Amino acid sequence: MMTKKIFSPVSEKEITRAIIEEFSKDFREYTQSDVIIIGGGPAGLMAGRELAKNKLKTLIIERNNYLGGGFWIGGYMMNKVTIRGPAQEILAELGVPYKEYNRGLYVADGPYACSKLISAACEAGVKIASLTTLDDLILKNNYVAGVVVNWTAVNALPKEISCLDPVGLEAKFVIDATGHDACAARKLAERGLMKIPGFGAMCLDSSEDLVVEYTKEVHPGLIVCGMSVATVFGLPRMGPTFGAMLLSGKRAAEIALEKI
Repeated sequence: MMTKKIFSPVSEKEITRAIIEEFSKDFREYTQSDVIIIGGGPAGLMAGRELAKNKLKTLIIERNNYLGGGFWIGGYMMNKVTIRGPAQEILAELGVPYKEYNRGLYVADGPYACSKLISAACEAGVKIASLTTLDDLILKNNYVAGVVVNWTAVNALPKEISCLDPVGLEAKFVIDATGHDACAARKLAERGLMKIPGFGAMCLDSSEDLVVEYTKEVHPGLIVCGMSVATVFGLPRMGPTFGAMLLSGKRAAEIALEKI
């Protein structure tokens, strides 16, 4: 059957080479970053956008094959996200349509809001390594000087064949934006360098304000933001509302910018 040709003549090997060469070029460049963010949810994406806008070399490490975390789907698998004022100003800045449901409570479509935030981070210059899991931290003179990572798929391999060494990526600062897991901070807790009480029960009245207030450098070189903050400081959880995630991510970026 003869088919009218509309696509450029390209071979399979050229496609493979393009993927390998361009990925390798980016990965090699970001073995040294200004800031590495662990977690590509709303807090991590927001932090990344703010840092990259200010010309810092920023890499986001995400263990899943998608970005956005719970921002994609909102609460109880219903893809509406809620934002409490004044964080709706960030939605407006990103160009995300929203409506005021009640005074001070705003609602937007999760996929729309998430895709806009991802796009804004990428346009600012953030690079992303997906399907990449935090294995450990690099510590130099008690300073968090980078991360140790491996492919997420390695964790699914049988023990007898999963002994695949990770690789190290250096940075001036690391931001833990891994949500309730607080993965980077827990690596320090495992070594007795800090204590992590875990997040408390839900209390919307205070949770979001506290998460933004306690966003800070918790160990030399390590900043926590988003729900990692609640886990590290024993703060109450807030449920499916995302204003604190956005403002905490922005605050984490401001802290890094002040210190670099």
